[in-house]
Amino acid sequence: MKEEYERGAVCPLCGKHYTDHPALSRIDNETLICPECGTRQALASIGVDEEEQDEIIAVIYEHADRPGLHIVSE
Repeated sequence: MKEEYERGAVCPLCGKHYTDHPALSRIDNETLICPECGTRQALASIGVDEEEQDEIIAVIYEHADRPGLHIVSE
């Protein structure tokens, strides 16, 4: 499975290409989504508003030392 995501995938929620291990959507517990959408769903589930989610995501990217974590724009 690791090899499959080294090539990357496209998130069905945001449409962005990603190469890190996917997250499992909290909406249906079946759909694989990008790590950023997974983080956003987790934060939303505890009541974090979208503006604060953006700030948290920015900090995650700022401190990420795994190149696969970064979203690749198409």
